[in-house]
Amino acid sequence: MRPFTRLISLMNGAGVVWTFALTFLICADIVGRSFFDRPIRGVAEMVSLSLVATVFLQLAYAIAQRRLTAAGFLVMRIETRRPRLARDWSAVISLTGLAMCLAIAIGIWPDFLRAFRTDEYAGVQGLFAVQVWPIKLIVFLGALAAAVECARAAVADLKFRVALPAGAAEAPAGSPAHATASAGLVSDTGARRLLVLLVPVAIAVIAALLWQGDASPRLVGVAMVLFVLALIALGLPIAMSFLVVSFLGVAILRRDFEVSMKTMALAAEGTVSEYVFASVPLFVLMGLFVNISDMGRDAFRAAQFAFGWIRGGLGVATIAANAVFAAITGISIASAAIFSKIAVPEMVREGYTPKFAVGLTAGSSLLGMLIPPSILLIIYGVIAEVSIGALFRAAVIPGILLTVAFAVATVLMATFAPGHVGHVGRSARRKADPIGAGAAMLGLIPVVILILIVLGGIYLGIFAPHEAGAAGAFAAMVLALAKRRLDGPRLWEVIRETGQVTVTILFLIIAASSFSRMLTLTGLTQDVATFLGGSGLGMFGFLVIYLLLMLLLGMFIDSTSILLILLPLALPVVTGLGGDLVWFGIVTVIGVEIGLLTPPLGLSVFVIKSSLDDQSISLGTIFAGALPFVLITLAVTILLMTFPQLSLWL
Repeated sequence: MRPFTRLISLMNGAGVVWTFALTFLICADIVGRSFFDRPIRGVAEMVSLSLVATVFLQLAYAIAQRRLTAAGFLVMRIETRRPRLARDWSAVISLTGLAMCLAIAIGIWPDFLRAFRTDEYAGVQGLFAVQVWPIKLIVFLGALAAAVECARAAVADLKFRVALPAGAAEAPAGSPAHATASAGLVSDTGARRLLVLLVPVAIAVIAALLWQGDASPRLVGVAMVLFVLALIALGLPIAMSFLVVSFLGVAILRRDFEVSMKTMALAAEGTVSEYVFASVPLFVLMGLFVNISDMGRDAFRAAQFAFGWIRGGLGVATIAANAVFAAITGISIASAAIFSKIAVPEMVREGYTPKFAVGLTAGSSLLGMLIPPSILLIIYGVIAEVSIGALFRAAVIPGILLTVAFAVATVLMATFAPGHVGHVGRSARRKADPIGAGAAMLGLIPVVILILIVLGGIYLGIFAPHEAGAAGAFAAMVLALAKRRLDGPRLWEVIRETGQVTVTILFLIIAASSFSRMLTLTGLTQDVATFLGGSGLGMFGFLVIYLLLMLLLGMFIDSTSILLILLPLALPVVTGLGGDLVWFGIVTVIGVEIGLLTPPLGLSVFVIKSSLDDQSISLGTIFAGALPFVLITLAVTILLMTFPQLSLWL
């Protein structure tokens, strides 16, 4: 399989470079139209088609690297206690991915042939036109390569399982897991391994009964929602869970597998072929450039001098630096990774308890997805079909409100709960950093420049919010070069990571779009809207249920997945109750972000744990330390639910 491994690596490299090139294309268009009145023709079409191509060029490599998002808490427990059973289930997951990728490839092939024969093009004849069959061919080849990679992974899992001695655990000798396995407490019998087949067989049987029983569309919709939640809980990648369920649902509703494959292919080539989705790779790219250029450290130094004189000032400085960093990147996970390395060691040295230091860092990282620019707000805007600029404006006051609430709570806890925070006093400004206040403030200049470029360009109308990522990424790259923090290997690492994050998000959106189309066919979304609208709960009652669902799902899956699952059901309800979709977007983003701090998944918590590499700080310690900030965020969310004008004032 070495030639195939090289092939998918080459495909991934092509997708990575292609994604990076979009930055320069969009920036050239911005400069051309803003300063020379000479826009580049066809930029929107080129970027839209490029996004589809780059996703499928990188898909097989992302699968090989296990980058597709999954709720792995159950699988991890099985791997520790029953490794052979885990390998069997991993093979089932890979075979499921094989089936779905083949379905996309088979579904897109006739469309590719038609586009090739009819010379189909995108754009406006006479102004700009580009043939679309090469993109469809890339989708076909990318889906086929992903299917082969899934098959290869399934074979590898089965071979490893056969080679693994019965009762042996995949754990280092001397570890607790190995000792437990050696004691014979985790033996895998044939009966237990048969349980692996129970899930796919049960789903197939229920699907067959729905097909043969001429089930109503609503019943099919309910069954599919339950299926997708079950598959996600069992560790199937969330995107594959969406694809499996949407494939089965459409096939049952239309009594035709061919229609189901065509529907999946339509979602694959059409969902992310919109200019606005360029914001995903570009904001990720900007965030990674900001990371390697040490702008987070610069913001933290400046905040130390600004707030070091108050009790708990170092904690306030961490919150302020997170808020500034959020105004640059719009990614919570990036904030968690950076400030766990910068702020946590500094706070511990100054006398803060490790629990409070990691909890505050995790809590303040939530600002990354609220303070504009924000990738989650962009995704919400696309799904809800509302202005992204309006969402960015609406997030300003809630972002400030949450920042101030965190800061005030930190000062109060430092004053009245020293046992929790640590016995900390007022830090002298000169103690905050040996280089001096002037140098620290000077280091803040690149941060200010980047904020002015991104937010200033949006609010002055120089470029659209989804184009701001290109301008910001280019500016961040220039600043990283100026600070001598960027060389060839680091540049390649940045753009490669950008590609992998991008394919993870966009492929998830493609799969969720397929799931949403299936739900629309069942009529379930409209039924839910009608039921809740006539239940007498009112808007606030509905929001309470909605918030509880977000918190529940946040315990198991990531923020983007929660948006993609709940919004198709919730948006018709909000519209029917007369709610403002911009305000609802702010409430939604804050609500789903709380899931980054709740067990057992708590993505920000896991990022901080891995970034610290400190065995004395456990996951439980981080979850416990973040609890006060979860409660504060909940209080702010309820406040915004009660007073919508707080997010609609600007």
